Amino acid sequence: MNIACHISKDAVYEQVRGALLRAGFACERFASDTTLLRTIHRRSFDFIVLDIGSEQQANENVFSWLACRAGENTPVLAIASVRSADWIAALLDAGADDVLVRPFEEIELVARLRAVMRRTGQRQARRAIELAGFQLDREACTFCYQGLPVELTPREFTMAWLFFSSPGVYISRDTIGSAIWGAGSEVAGRTIEQHVYKLRKKLSAGVAGAINIRTAYNQGYRLELAGQD
Repeated sequence: MNIACHISKDAVYEQVRGALLRAGFACERFASDTTLLRTIHRRSFDFIVLDIGSEQQANENVFSWLACRAGENTPVLAIASVRSADWIAALLDAGADDVLVRPFEEIELVARLRAVMRRTGQRQARRAIELAGFQLDREACTFCYQGLPVELTPREFTMAWLFFSSPGVYISRDTIGSAIWGAGSEVAGRTIEQHVYKLRKKLSAGVAGAINIRTAYNQGYRLELAGQD
């Protein structure tokens, strides 16, 4: 499932992205409402998450789009920064499928997203991944290469799922920390590096050169397949 996100605050986006990745969803961030609204007319997304803010901060472009989305069936979850019955009612009446007030817990975000998907008939998160001879099964928490099991700890499996869900895309240390240890956890960069090192070693065993986890300063880590630039 591909989710479009327009969230201006970095901390809020990292929390949302980490929660979604941990639940098996991929998301793409749009820096401005203009870019998002322009893109969704050219590309299809399974879900849209919008950080509306407060009534005073709300962007008129986004609110107008919500009120005029006749014929559009992509579900929308709005995130608001104030708990106001009138404001939430206005967002729902304008076209949002649900409203989540921040601060919020990750478990509520994912639960609300799944509830909207059930109501709108959207497909659920990926439960399995097959890539370059590797197979990951979220239900059984198993990881295999060409049918042979590779033993991973629960944290290593979650980290592997993040990388295999978005091959070629850099994933920040903050996102990894949030997805594995939970939002707000203060995980030292050295701890994350150690987990990446152990996972990298297990991935390369017996398949040297076929796959790698590359580190980039200030960008994080990404999964690379053989022949990928």
